[in-house]
Amino acid sequence: MFVPKVVIFEKGALDYELGDKMYNKFKNDSSVEVIEISSNRVGSHIPGENMYEKYRAGKKTLAVGVKKSLKFQTCKPSAHYQLPLVSGCMGQCEYCYLNTQLGNKPFVRIHVNVDEILNQAQKYIDERSPEITIFEGAATSDPVPVEPYSNALKKTIEYFGNEELARFRFVTKYNDIDGLLDARHNGHTEIRFSLNTDRIINEYEHFTASAEKRIEAAVKLAKHGYPIGFIIAPVFMYENWKEEYKELIDMLYDALPKNLNMPIGFEVISHRYTTKAKNTILQIFPETTLPMNDEERKFKYGQFGYGKYVYSKEQLQEMKEFFKVELDNKFKNSDIKYII
Repeated sequence: MFVPKVVIFEKGALDYELGDKMYNKFKNDSSVEVIEISSNRVGSHIPGENMYEKYRAGKKTLAVGVKKSLKFQTCKPSAHYQLPLVSGCMGQCEYCYLNTQLGNKPFVRIHVNVDEILNQAQKYIDERSPEITIFEGAATSDPVPVEPYSNALKKTIEYFGNEELARFRFVTKYNDIDGLLDARHNGHTEIRFSLNTDRIINEYEHFTASAEKRIEAAVKLAKHGYPIGFIIAPVFMYENWKEEYKELIDMLYDALPKNLNMPIGFEVISHRYTTKAKNTILQIFPETTLPMNDEERKFKYGQFGYGKYVYSKEQLQEMKEFFKVELDNKFKNSDIKYII
């Protein structure tokens, strides 16, 4: 659960029931500084002389605001649209793409106009009828740590539970999911967990749950009928990487129920980085040991027109063969969406 040091209420947030509820929760808490502002320019209230300082102050800040633009962003290949309930994340993963995408907005923001957001989702559902429309709830966030404040995930899960032509999905690195167990989901929400080896989590995924805790949470959800999935990412090729990723897969296999009704989704993504991301990471984490030596990677243009540094073709083939064999051997009821 996210415990902020500063909570900033943006213009209009208190006009909504959720905003008012959160204000009443924090206003008498002596451990939290509450700020009301007359705009949505939260960044100017984050202290710090540089990105290093602003990042660390921002990660302790919760903004409560109103989602003004209700034109949803597309979210391929994960889903048709992003569902903007939350932005930002309390985690401090060194490689995270949000370091670049939200570089000057390192804070977590809850949108209080959940009903308006869901009403807009309904318009997209109706437009694509009779096809099923899929919405991703974690494209620019991890919504789980702030769920105790908003209950937006549970409300959204139950909303989609009643929609035959829509599905909801999100991914998390946290285990605070007990409040979702009794939600009436009807199998329409897939909850995925990002996993990595203990070495990678301990070294680079600061302030997140352990792999063991994430898997325990997945087991709970599976036992309550949720479709579940796992994103093993980013995969790093280091000394003994195969042994450690095999241990992770074995731990997952041992923990999961063997009688799941629905296939387990797997997505495996190798580590890659852009020059812009590398420069940002070095400002935020100047002592990082992330493997970002350009000479050791292959430069490749991505589908969005910018270049990135990836593992070589031979390395990626080795990675694909390893994960395909390990996942196929362990999980007969699996759906490997991609290994890239």
